[in-house]
Amino acid sequence: ICDARLPDGSRVNVIAPPLAIDGAALTIRKFKKDKLRIQDLVNFGSISPEGAKVLEVIGACRINTLISGGTGSGKTTLLNCMTGFIELDERVITCEDAAELQLQQPHVVRLETRPPNLEGQGEVTMRDLVKNCLRMRPERIIVGEVRGPEAFDLLQAMNTGHDGSMGTLHANSPREALQRIESMITMGGYGLPSKTIREMMVGSIDIIIQAARLRDGSRRITHVTEVLGTEGDTIITQDLFVYDISGENENGKLVGRHRSTGIARPAFWDRAKYYGKEQELAEALDAAAE
Repeated sequence: ICDARLPDGSRVNVIAPPLAIDGAALTIRKFKKDKLRIQDLVNFGSISPEGAKVLEVIGACRINTLISGGTGSGKTTLLNCMTGFIELDERVITCEDAAELQLQQPHVVRLETRPPNLEGQGEVTMRDLVKNCLRMRPERIIVGEVRGPEAFDLLQAMNTGHDGSMGTLHANSPREALQRIESMITMGGYGLPSKTIREMMVGSIDIIIQAARLRDGSRRITHVTEVLGTEGDTIITQDLFVYDISGENENGKLVGRHRSTGIARPAFWDRAKYYGKEQELAEALDAAAE
């Protein structure tokens, strides 16, 4: 087995017999050189123009964001689009298993995990990277995919002045995303009670954006959800945007629309006002509610 990266950034995987029963297989994953913009997602129908404006406000106002979705739902593509709203003078550090993000800002430091060698030595995990980047004076931390105990370190970073940090994870709904974060921290062996973990999550995560690949193959942003607080042992959330499916057209494609849930002032309203974006936010929410 060989896993490597070509000079142009493409990923290469080679697997040979006897592991590959029918013969050697070579896989090359090439990435687009032209980075997708949020307007491209609007053109594809993944999000409405009003929803795109809300995402722009979220990115520009340094709202801590998790992007949740299943395999092939477009999480990394959406994360790439969200990074387009980061100011050029911000210092951003990315942590990834395989470098795929295409940030355009000049002050970007890209970190990548390293697997162990044949002797089982030299591994650098995602948690090692996230812990180390806290010592590198980042203004934002972006984790390509949260899948283990590094979730604890990312939440700590979000809660200690690194506003606007982002990450993705595998989950099928915003509620499931919160449950997965809690499970990752619990399995990390920190010995924290569930109530403490949930309070930490509420104090760190502001927004969860849910991406989905629908049964007709189309990709849609189905929820933009705020994390509000706790009530007893339950984390309280509210949807700002949802995608409603109304049926199918004659070609078997799903038909639906993005709509606002009618919340005029989301919990991050004061943050939007601080950055002078409250008018844009209000207009987008009002237009989407019609």
